[in-house]
Amino acid sequence: MNNVELSVEFFPPQTPEGVDKLRTTWGRLATLNPAFFSVTFGAGGSTRDRTFETVAEMRAAGLAAAPHLSCIGSTRGNIREILQRYKESGIRRIVALRGDLPSGMADAGEFRYANELVEFIR
Repeated sequence: MNNVELSVEFFPPQTPEGVDKLRTTWGRLATLNPAFFSVTFGAGGSTRDRTFETVAEMRAAGLAAAPHLSCIGSTRGNIREILQRYKESGIRRIVALRGDLPSGMADAGEFRYANELVEFIR
């Protein structure tokens, strides 16, 4: 039998009701012993603060949690800032993604592909 690891992905909630619902949901799903929970990062970082807050709360509750980090439409400077905040908070696992270009945005930023983001992180 192969060992299978499960991860669970969440979108950061936008309302207090959503936060309560998410807490209930992750509590139930934690019984499945996932390897980690991940929290999405909206196009162009549109959920950046909520992603961080959600991951921080999950980690404080004793759960393995990782933020998504999308690079499309980003600069090295703003990715460096996000990474520094994660590092200072003890977040060591990141789901590195290319992501989608935000609607109406023409410039892909300094990263074109996720492998470039991974190289930058390293």
